[in-house]
Amino acid sequence: MTVTEVVPDNTIEVLDHGFVRLDDAMADDLSVVNGARVSFARRKTEMEEADEGLIRFLMRDRHGSPFEHNAFRFHIRCPIFVAREWFRHRIGSFNEFSMRYAKATDEFYVPAAEDVRTQVGKPGAYSFERVDADLAEEARTELEALYEEAYATYARLVEKGVARELARSVIPVGAYTQFYWTVNARALMNFVSLRNAEFAQLEIRRYAEAVERFFAQEMPVTHAAFVANDRTAP
Repeated sequence: MTVTEVVPDNTIEVLDHGFVRLDDAMADDLSVVNGARVSFARRKTEMEEADEGLIRFLMRDRHGSPFEHNAFRFHIRCPIFVAREWFRHRIGSFNEFSMRYAKATDEFYVPAAEDVRTQVGKPGAYSFERVDADLAEEARTELEALYEEAYATYARLVEKGVARELARSVIPVGAYTQFYWTVNARALMNFVSLRNAEFAQLEIRRYAEAVERFFAQEMPVTHAAFVANDRTAP
């Protein structure tokens, strides 16, 4: 399943059970302009054509700090293995669902048949190709069976009195988790430049596409300058 259109509650559905939701934002292009113009004790209340040129200059010459005076707060639901890649982006704040305190989810990521792929090439230079239809369906069936058994084991252990913090050990990384992520535009561009890129893993790229759509929605001039600058974060 590919990313759907933005729906009214500011949520984009991703994969089979996931989503990216823009929970709140204190972010616009003017925040970049005023972050830069304070050097001259100036402040703007409305964007003008010259301000768009300033943003393009800041992006091109990699004057990055003016892009930090804003914030996006996202609510993300994704497979655990996607979250673990996401959390490597350290400039931002994360709070994640805890299976220590709450019941583990019974929803797991099963790729669409067209997303089941094989790995070709050497480490660091892999390419990926779709497998044939029979193998794709076999992989999906195997995953579903494993998930069902893993969750049943978890439920049995908890029912018998084993603490959730230990019983969760049997849950596969294909299980869905959720977290809040607060990030400024500069760090967001770094994330998008790496994760919405040709060599990023397909699953996290789908999430990065959704994040970028919200970025473009809230800061269209900054996003356009980012794209024009070969998607290089300042």
